[in-house]
Amino acid sequence: MEPFLKQTLVYLGAAVISVPIAKRLGLGSVLGYLIAGVLIGPAMLSLVGEQHDVMRFAEFGVVILLFLIGLEVRPSTLWEMRKTIFGLGGAQVVGTALAVAAVGYLLSLPWQTALAVGLVLAMSSTAIVLQTLDEKGLRQGPVGRAAFGVLLLQDLAVIPMFALLPLLATVAPDAHASDAGGHGASLISHLPAWAQGLAVLGAVGVVVGSGRFIVRPIFRFIAEARLREIFTAAALLIVVGVAGLMQSVGLSPALGAFLAGVVLAESEFRRELETDIEPFRGLLLGLFFITVGAGIDLTLIARQPLTLIALVLGLMVLKFAVMFGIARIAGAQGRSAAAVATALAQGGEFAFVLLSFTVGAGVIGADLAALLTATVAVSMALTPVAMILYERIAELVNAAIPDVEPEAPQFDEGEPDIIIAGFGRFGQITGRLLQANGFKSTVLDSDIEQIELLRRFGRRVHYGDATRLDLLRAAGAEHARMLIVALDDREKTAELVETARRAFPNLIILARAWDRRHAYDLLANGADAVERETFEAALALGSTALQKLGFRAHKAFRATSFFRRHDRKTFEDLKPMWGQEEAYILASRDAAQTMDRLLAADLARMRPGEAGGAWDTAARDEELRKLAQRKGGSGGETEPAEADGWTGTPPQG
Repeated sequence: MEPFLKQTLVYLGAAVISVPIAKRLGLGSVLGYLIAGVLIGPAMLSLVGEQHDVMRFAEFGVVILLFLIGLEVRPSTLWEMRKTIFGLGGAQVVGTALAVAAVGYLLSLPWQTALAVGLVLAMSSTAIVLQTLDEKGLRQGPVGRAAFGVLLLQDLAVIPMFALLPLLATVAPDAHASDAGGHGASLISHLPAWAQGLAVLGAVGVVVGSGRFIVRPIFRFIAEARLREIFTAAALLIVVGVAGLMQSVGLSPALGAFLAGVVLAESEFRRELETDIEPFRGLLLGLFFITVGAGIDLTLIARQPLTLIALVLGLMVLKFAVMFGIARIAGAQGRSAAAVATALAQGGEFAFVLLSFTVGAGVIGADLAALLTATVAVSMALTPVAMILYERIAELVNAAIPDVEPEAPQFDEGEPDIIIAGFGRFGQITGRLLQANGFKSTVLDSDIEQIELLRRFGRRVHYGDATRLDLLRAAGAEHARMLIVALDDREKTAELVETARRAFPNLIILARAWDRRHAYDLLANGADAVERETFEAALALGSTALQKLGFRAHKAFRATSFFRRHDRKTFEDLKPMWGQEEAYILASRDAAQTMDRLLAADLARMRPGEAGGAWDTAARDEELRKLAQRKGGSGGETEPAEADGWTGTPPQG
């Protein structure tokens, strides 16, 4: 068998066997990949050969991950999260770097080396943290947002680190290590410093300019050809091209991919790009985790077990303490601060690149770099274990949750008509409407900070994970008429709908959907009806926009109603095609074009009286004023038809 096929068989087999077992044991997929890597690595079964080439390929998973993150980070999002990114994230990087540097200096390292080690170890693993938070259902909440902001700042901080670290050199540079790092061997490494700076700025300018003025027309041209595979190839071409360009000027390929994603975040092709690239992200990240596990030097661990254990535990405890303190100072609750600090307590994948770079630049010696590499790899492997340990401790000591007893919620509302799962900005509106109309409801939410805030306003909300079947029974689901799922988490929503439909077949289930794709999934899982969370609000804003642009109220109302009816009809018509990606996309495009034509034709058919004199408050007041004047002047003149409050012809339909 060819070596390439053999290695492919080993990697895929290790993933397929170990990851499901790890998931069933509650360890998470990341730890499963890492364990698989250790087992097939040279220190154990030695089923794979040299890891260097595979690691280079696997690191492309991190590149794709950063590109997808960039697609989610619009400039407006960056501005909204500026305090988290630059405040919390900046404090974490500076605070952790200084704390680690202080410890290194006390251990007799030169201050330059200690500071370099601090900067390298301040990084956390974007891939492992986000994957772990996704599996724990924490990605969309306050913990996920805080962790994402810190990770984003860390990724951005790598750029100035490449410029700063060579200034801390204390030993002769290692040219071979520099080449291995992938940054010292850039095309511009022989240029003077000022020329290298200009080249870097020029590369960034090329990425930004190309994304705005070249890439979009290309994607538009490909989209018109309706060739799905070429669109996917073009997306990968963009990622690979930008990564190569950044590497050629000595910057991290992952950071270049992130920048490209940010540039395309406002593009109309953003969702299509995410859908096409997502499968590559999962597969390559899994390969990356396996190579990290296979790269753990068990021989070094065996030679210096106490030293390595002390370094790993010391690093994770120190990073936890710094992040926990910063989060508490920033106003986070104890449980949220502890969760964020635990998630970010490891070293990061950028540390491997930075360590190779610092060895090549003469900043850190090769022996110390090897020890730190093993420390980072082991800390990454221990992250899922640390999160599991944190959850166990949180359950035992109630994780600093004041005045709330989540283990045994007491429901004293009797038999409710409705159970509402999730009482955020969406669930509150629905709940208040139902309560105002005399329906009794029981409310469940798992965000303790939200619960405390709502209770201050007199709202009775119970703590609990609504996906737990025993909690649903205790809340009265067997006798309730309806379950409203208003969770701010796609996976949890789908899980709850499926669980409730299976356990309570007579329960009416209404669910909040993230988008149309999510809505189809929920209907397939057993929801009786779904509502896309932004659909009606967007229609209301669009109607207001039409009126501000000169439409009278009736014309705007009719256009909005027509759009709503046609969109809902299209939603039903396309439901059978869900899961057939190509057919669904083509049918969606045809439906959108059809709606545009029908809407234009409907508005063109409106008589002048409808379009120009449509009903609204101001028009009706003016009409009544004129009517009163006419009646006052003619005595017993008969009231005209407009006196009913309509101007022009009453709206049809």
